[in-house]
Amino acid sequence: MLLRLIDQWRAPPPAAKRIGWLGEWTYAHRGLHNANVPENSPAAFAGAIEQGLGIECDVQRSADSRAMVFHDWDLDRLTARTGPVAALKAEEIEKIALPCDGGAIPTLERFLDQVGGRVPVLIEIKSRKDKRILPICLAVHRALDGYRGKCAIMSFDPRVSQWFARHSGNTVRGLVVTEEGTKTVIGRIRRHISLWIARPDFLAYDIRDLPSSFAAAQRRRGLPVLSWTVRSPGHLETIAGNADAPIAEGEGIVLSGAAQA
Repeated sequence: MLLRLIDQWRAPPPAAKRIGWLGEWTYAHRGLHNANVPENSPAAFAGAIEQGLGIECDVQRSADSRAMVFHDWDLDRLTARTGPVAALKAEEIEKIALPCDGGAIPTLERFLDQVGGRVPVLIEIKSRKDKRILPICLAVHRALDGYRGKCAIMSFDPRVSQWFARHSGNTVRGLVVTEEGTKTVIGRIRRHISLWIARPDFLAYDIRDLPSSFAAAQRRRGLPVLSWTVRSPGHLETIAGNADAPIAEGEGIVLSGAAQA
């Protein structure tokens, strides 16, 4: 009871009209990618837009504090280059080709220009606990300036959502949650503390943890729950009644009947 009261005080639910769109879409995890279309690529984003899917993407900062759309800290897995993304300036990163003619690594501004408000966007902001969040939060905030499409930011790091709550109140913000290795009383308390710090408008929850009493309690309070990464018929069964929308890839997208009207 005490935790629920503190939740309501420290992380009040958002107005329904502010976040109602979140549960109306299926989101393509890192774009509509497959063996021939790389993740987080212009080609993957084009495919998602064509199919009427929302898009989830990852961003991290360049050496000159631009927001770059790329998941891994290092370039090694997805490009012919090696080393950390953060060691290079945006101008150089934008010239790095992704495999299979997927295009080059885009800035967040270029990605948003490509989407052009046609489908909603979830931007996962990558961070590290030992690093300052200000540069990447500012970079994303600058990129979003003037963007009129449906858009939300989210992060595992509650400091990110907290920053946007304080400095960009109109930006819809989410807390990404996994309970892996923390299914204990202490882990539960830490989830509540993260919630109080983040003050999110929604949760993006690990599909492996659903059903979850924590997620269900926040959902009852009015926070939408999205779930990642939905990949199978079993996952789709799990989110029914436990989440409001899937962040999906592969079979999860095919089976969800994802194309929007």
